[in-house]
Amino acid sequence: MFERPDAVLAAIPLLALSGLVLRSAIALTGIGTGLLAAPLAPVGYLAALALVFLELLIGPVAEEATD
Repeated sequence: MFERPDAVLAAIPLLALSGLVLRSAIALTGIGTGLLAAPLAPVGYLAALALVFLELLIGPVAEEATD
């Protein structure tokens, strides 16, 4: 059965790679090449880090700590 911890663990690497995938898609299509100057790769890593912090601060781990 697929539960919340499994989904969170699966989402972390997907989010981390999303910035690189987005940048590659922009480069391959040639549309919006001005966006290539934007730092898209770190955006994925920051999104993954934000997910981890959100899970620690308001997720089940935080609920267990308060009980």
